[in-house]
Amino acid sequence: MRDAATVVLVRDRAGLEVLVMRRNPDAVFGPGATVFPGGALDPGDDAPSLATRTVGGAADAADRLLGTSSGATARWHAAARECFEEAGVLLARTRAGAPVSGSDATRLSPWRIALHRHEATWAEMLEAEDLVVDLRDLHVFAHWLTPVGPPRRYDTWFFVAAAPHEHDAVHDDIELVSSTWLTPREALERHERGEIDLIFPTWRTLLALDRFPSAAAALAAVQSARGADGRVRVVAEGSGERVLLPGDDTRDARGWTVPLPDPDRRVDRALFTRHEGVA
Repeated sequence: MRDAATVVLVRDRAGLEVLVMRRNPDAVFGPGATVFPGGALDPGDDAPSLATRTVGGAADAADRLLGTSSGATARWHAAARECFEEAGVLLARTRAGAPVSGSDATRLSPWRIALHRHEATWAEMLEAEDLVVDLRDLHVFAHWLTPVGPPRRYDTWFFVAAAPHEHDAVHDDIELVSSTWLTPREALERHERGEIDLIFPTWRTLLALDRFPSAAAALAAVQSARGADGRVRVVAEGSGERVLLPGDDTRDARGWTVPLPDPDRRVDRALFTRHEGVA
């Protein structure tokens, strides 16, 4: 089982849009599937030096939010690193707190290549460029666990983040072979027509985001999902779990749940299963 992190980048153009990317058809996991940027944690994502490159919240608060005993901030760093590697979008800030500009993200593209080739670490890049990751820029959205059976198993946290202004979102042409911005409804309809393939967590995420008219509305709803104990509040959703959103107002004996239509038969329900440890 490998720990992993995924980022759902959102922006406003034709309403709320999300960045989706097509995986290489030769990939071991999810070949040819349309996904969000993300991947497995690297050993350097929890390097001790990253403590000085993390702002916007204490490590113990991040652990409490995810319900883990330690190491939660590595998920945020992995999400930001994978987003830069796979999409060229850098979710980082200067020491003064300013978002990295689009021109600086382009200037840093050699780091993107070095990270992809494992010739540099995320911590080395942040240190060399004097950048930080603000935990408040990536909002916890969902938690998925692959079941026994697939060639690779992942314990994956999904985050939602606002796409930085003027960053060029371009697939790496290695793990991802195409990329585009779509409204959640457009992506769902393309899937229904057989034009793209969505694995179950991607489908569920798009379905949940389809209710929001703007990126700001979606982000506000996701940020409201923390309980008084500091942990994220979740709803059981089919074979997964995600944060509690406005309109998720039905309870059962297990806790929060939400009535949603049965998934399309083309969605691979077997690929992911709900993680019982999140509550």
